[in-house]
Amino acid sequence: MRLIALSAAALMAAGAVSAQSDGGSAEDFPTKQMTYIIPFNAGGESDLSARFQQAEWEAVTGHPVVIQYQPGAGGAQAWSQLNQIAGDGYTIMGINLPHTVLQPMEGSVGYETDDLTPVNYFHYTPDAIFVPQDSQFETLEDLVTYAGENPGLVTFAGSGSNSSNNLAQAKFDGLADITTTYIPFSGTGPSITAVLGGQTMAGFNYATSGVNQGEELRMLAVAAEERLPAFPDVPTFTELGYDLVGGAYRGVAVPDSTPEELRQRVSDIVTEINERPDFIEKMETNGFVLTDIGYGDMDAFLEEMKAEYAEGAEALGIGG
Repeated sequence: MRLIALSAAALMAAGAVSAQSDGGSAEDFPTKQMTYIIPFNAGGESDLSARFQQAEWEAVTGHPVVIQYQPGAGGAQAWSQLNQIAGDGYTIMGINLPHTVLQPMEGSVGYETDDLTPVNYFHYTPDAIFVPQDSQFETLEDLVTYAGENPGLVTFAGSGSNSSNNLAQAKFDGLADITTTYIPFSGTGPSITAVLGGQTMAGFNYATSGVNQGEELRMLAVAAEERLPAFPDVPTFTELGYDLVGGAYRGVAVPDSTPEELRQRVSDIVTEINERPDFIEKMETNGFVLTDIGYGDMDAFLEEMKAEYAEGAEALGIGG
């Protein structure tokens, strides 16, 4: 038994040395270029926020980060391969909620929620209700009144089944005591196109969509704790009497073999970028809400979110 214990200790020490072989102590990390994998196609909210980070990365670390894309299965293809990557800190991956909780609950996707090692969630994109500018719904109460009188007739476009948009629609139906119909599309772009084209009466989308569409869409309410700087005239659901706050959280994860000190270091880099004025301005102008959920707070945050999503999943009929 003593020999086995010594061997295990030697392996752990070797792993720690290997993880830091290019950078000495964690405080010196990184000493070379890093790779940032986005598990989606270019052009979406995950890509945009990573691009904003990329512009600040070298100023914070002294070395650049290169973004690569590994799309497939709503992110699951990349997340299922994350732990096969060397845990030396030099390859990190974008990670999203509620995706990484709901996907394994719905079925086999090649990973379990607890297999993943997020180290920082740095923003979320709040859910919001959109209608075309010529819609009969001038306010959220207009929509609620119509939906109450016409159960099921209000149709919402959203970015996929069992997404944050879908969770928000199901929760809002309960809060407002109405019945609406959710129609999933393959992403934010197609769902917004459906709203603009009149394929649905409204959309439960992300607030960031309002930046790109300008005056073509009217945002009736946003699921943020406070009004967004990009949309100061749009009320929150809370203001209007509905306890609805949430959206898609995005962050950074590392392979599970990454040593604790490097997990913390990557988290600290993301936090420092989050505090830079240019980054804050870009994110807020585009409708993102900054958060700072670092590695030290991660376990508590994930337990809270898993409980919240489990409740939402029950409303959606998954995970039972």
